[in-house]
Amino acid sequence: MRDLFDKIYRDKGPLGKWAEYAEGYFVFPKLEGEISNRMSFNGKDVITWSINDYLGLANNPEVRKVDAEAALKYGSAYPMGARMMSGHTDLHEQLQNELAAFVNKEAAYVLNFGYQGMVSTIDALVGKDDIIVYDVDAHACIIDGVRLHMGKRFTYKHNDIESLEKNLDRATKMAEQTGGGILVISEGVFGMRGEQGRLKEIAALKKKYNFRFFVDDAHGFGTLGATGAGAGEEQGVQDDIDVYFATFAKSMASTGAFIAGDKEIMDYLKYNLRSQMFAKSLQMQLVVGALKRLDMLRSDKSHKEKLWHIVKALQSGLRERGFDLGTTQSCVTPVYLKGSIPEAMALVKDLRENHGIFCSIVVYPVIPKGLILLRLIPTASHTLEDVSITLDAFSAIRERLENGTYKKMAASVMAAMES
Repeated sequence: MRDLFDKIYRDKGPLGKWAEYAEGYFVFPKLEGEISNRMSFNGKDVITWSINDYLGLANNPEVRKVDAEAALKYGSAYPMGARMMSGHTDLHEQLQNELAAFVNKEAAYVLNFGYQGMVSTIDALVGKDDIIVYDVDAHACIIDGVRLHMGKRFTYKHNDIESLEKNLDRATKMAEQTGGGILVISEGVFGMRGEQGRLKEIAALKKKYNFRFFVDDAHGFGTLGATGAGAGEEQGVQDDIDVYFATFAKSMASTGAFIAGDKEIMDYLKYNLRSQMFAKSLQMQLVVGALKRLDMLRSDKSHKEKLWHIVKALQSGLRERGFDLGTTQSCVTPVYLKGSIPEAMALVKDLRENHGIFCSIVVYPVIPKGLILLRLIPTASHTLEDVSITLDAFSAIRERLENGTYKKMAASVMAAMES
């Protein structure tokens, strides 16, 4: 019998093998200063395109005042205990009621964290006889939730309705044998590509197939739809979403999440979500802060309007310069380039050190080999000057990528890794 840790010593994994060279700079970087369009990295001021503070609420004076007052009043411990035991309050209920009304659902339930909440919701919704059908490009929290499922699961090609139908046919036949039901899962906005899920077309399939529809709208909540209620509102199918999920970590610039749907379904889930039943309640200062943020989403449209002003300027500017943004239909702005991982490292270092631009870099195995994805997240805090500087910087790095400069620099990257 071998030592359990042998595999760890032998294989650090596709990302871990780069750790010695990349950690602290390319991965686990340390941004410093107030959350804003301009922050500090590695001792230099940079334009920051990697913070999910879509509406610019993180450092809004009104929001910070409420956060500070709530922290002073309640501290960081209250309430102690899980919601079912001793951690439930009137303010938790108020937040749930207001969230439900905002996303046009009967009821909502507040979750401690988005990731664990998604995993636990999937686990609670399905049993061993049920079948899950989900988009192959679903977020890791969805994939981990599906992994807990003891029954069958099928993936359909990303945003491919024909593929979804084929898998619904398979799932229907299987459900008829097991006596179970079918859960279809999509994202409202796919956070890497920026594409909206094809919610309208998926919802239309309910007329042909018997399934329930679960949507993760982390990136759509607060940014899409006439009122900011998300991708379902944007596409006119909010009523067809059976379980709606969103997080506070993006437009709300906080911690926590929620699910919403019919009251009977929410009542069931709150009694069966293991990650909430056996975990400490969301802290009161976060609940009070979320109420303030939600009020600002409802009452002040200027944050969303400014966000989209910046989004359109950035995306149109990049496209005019010939950059490939894929098929984004949201604030998420992916820029696709061709190159190796060492070239990507050289490119990003140039972008940060010489141009003062900080954005996320995504490489294999998250995306196919030979591709580099630079992911930009515009916010209401950014300015048109930020956009102009970034456009010029991206033109410069593309030229250096195409003329082989980064390929030459990549040799030193590899040498540094091997030394």
